[in-house]
Amino acid sequence: MLRFSFIILFIFYVSVGFSQSAFYSSKNKKAIKLYEKAIICFNDIDPSNGKPNLLGAEENLLKSIQKDSTFWEVYSLLSNVMVERGDIVSAIAYRKKMMLITPVVPLVEYYYLSSMQMAIGSYEECLKNAKKYQQSPLADKRYLPKIERMVQNCLFAIKSKKTPVNFKPINLGETINTELPEYFPSVTADDSTLLFTRRVDDITAPMGRQEDIFVSRKTDDHHWSNSELISNVINSKYNEGAPTFSSDGQYIIFVGCEIGEKDANGLYQYGVGRTGYGSCDLFYSQNDGKQWSKPVNLGPKINTRHWETQPSFSSDGKTLYFIRGLTYNRQRRNPDNQDIYVTTIMKDGNWSKPKKLASNINTPYREESVQIHPDGSTLYFASNGHPGMGGLDIFMSRKQEDESWSNPINLGYPLNTFVDENSILISSKGDLAYFSSNREGGFGNLDLYSFKIEDKFKPLPIKYLKGKIIDADTKIPLLANFQLSNLESGKIISQMQSKTGNGEFLITVPNNKDFALYAEKEGYMFYSKNIFMDSLTLSKDGFLIVELEKIKAGTFILENIFFEKSKSDLKSSSIVELEKVLKLLEITPTIKIEISGHTDSDGDDDSNLELSINRAKAVVNWLIDNGVNTSRLTFKGYGETRPLVSNNTVNNKAKNRRTELTIIE
Repeated sequence: MLRFSFIILFIFYVSVGFSQSAFYSSKNKKAIKLYEKAIICFNDIDPSNGKPNLLGAEENLLKSIQKDSTFWEVYSLLSNVMVERGDIVSAIAYRKKMMLITPVVPLVEYYYLSSMQMAIGSYEECLKNAKKYQQSPLADKRYLPKIERMVQNCLFAIKSKKTPVNFKPINLGETINTELPEYFPSVTADDSTLLFTRRVDDITAPMGRQEDIFVSRKTDDHHWSNSELISNVINSKYNEGAPTFSSDGQYIIFVGCEIGEKDANGLYQYGVGRTGYGSCDLFYSQNDGKQWSKPVNLGPKINTRHWETQPSFSSDGKTLYFIRGLTYNRQRRNPDNQDIYVTTIMKDGNWSKPKKLASNINTPYREESVQIHPDGSTLYFASNGHPGMGGLDIFMSRKQEDESWSNPINLGYPLNTFVDENSILISSKGDLAYFSSNREGGFGNLDLYSFKIEDKFKPLPIKYLKGKIIDADTKIPLLANFQLSNLESGKIISQMQSKTGNGEFLITVPNNKDFALYAEKEGYMFYSKNIFMDSLTLSKDGFLIVELEKIKAGTFILENIFFEKSKSDLKSSSIVELEKVLKLLEITPTIKIEISGHTDSDGDDDSNLELSINRAKAVVNWLIDNGVNTSRLTFKGYGETRPLVSNNTVNNKAKNRRTELTIIE
């Protein structure tokens, strides 16, 4: 599910089998006998781990060389043995030795050699040998696409190393990092709480080790509290990891992997009381202010027989990005073909069918470690399918006006290197990035680090808004739904619930924007307020207080009903508010309402009266068109006769131009 794959080589080994000694380059019988013993060892696969007897193969090959140092087949097999052991430097040395002494160098050897050189970041040598293969008329067309990727990566890497980005990683310290691997960080919108995955040794686990989710809280700008298991309800003796927070920290979505065969209902088992649909599934849990709820599977629209992992929950409270791998096997946990998908919560509360992001983001290779930043517009992810330094690199893309994504930008060297880089997270403020690395100087295996990110890779500026929803009369905190939309476009920016117990919420908002805030709870009149970030009134402890009034006879201003200038045509930005009125009428079928229109004092009195009548009528007509019985609706225009304030300033006139809703009974 979550394990890293550090070195992936595009090397296709020549089949190793016995040949008659007449076909060997050596005539030394002892050397040949030792070589054939090595072949047996290399083909002797241990069923417990799927690995050959590399030690036996190496010992026999080294002895064979002592008998005949010109026996070039020995160097070829030694190179393959070193690749299997992960010693690519030695593998290259043996491959070069073989190519030096063989009478005719097969063209495919340049393919093998360039692949190995890419794997250790020897870009100039890789480029030279890759081009030898690419430009040969004898090149195997099956390998040419991989060679072309190699050439593009080498050219990119050579250029990037000449213009390195500023990259000074700082270890998050011993309160977070241990001798065990830590990876896949996630933080709340206010950067106060950190989640991450740790692989722990556990003799009770099926494989003697497993992955758990840990949490830590920021104590000051540079330090974190001692990490601890997030919850025994979420963590088990099986694998849980790659968590993502909702912006307010109320929800987490995480990955769980199956532990056995399907049950009688065709579902996989994920531990006690958990079932799923495939190899790894996404689950969610909610915090009620005291504890986390029992995890719930996100369901068959999102979770399939494939491999779903590494979720990232958008700050709008309704959009989820995640990784799906279309191939999977238990020996190799990272599918070759995996892509970024997106799904949203629809009006009925269900998830939409996930869609794969466009081909300028997803490639035929691997995409993973996706993060949608809290700005809602900047996407970070890892990929080995775009030009980079080799292996997985970190990329950034920006959402465009038409909702498409820009072509990815590589975050550069030395953040990206020839090994796999992933598990990156950009803070809400956009100034810090968190990532996982096994670089020297850490506490053990993979550690979590932070670094300051360069301006050109930063997300869009955002702010976060803390609020509290209470009963207007009793001041008791309320669990209520709320929604934030762009005041100009009407586009929904965020929607979620306040916390059970204290009524608090935390949402991120784009910088330099004004908003419409809605809150609703059954039995209460919906709340509608324009939010101007530069002139926001907050409580002493920094909260925006939202007071909900119980439904009763009275008049309420509909602040977010907008019309074209001097006309009664409704603007599209009014739809969100109109839908709130519609919902109010649906959930309280006994009430009747009057919609009234009001203007400022500019212009002719009769014209103002007519305009106010037509605007009120336009609202009523919209409600009728959307299913409300006409017997429940009346409308009236008052022109300029009922001002709220004096019509002596631009702001006051704007207040007087309004639409009101009066509950009659």
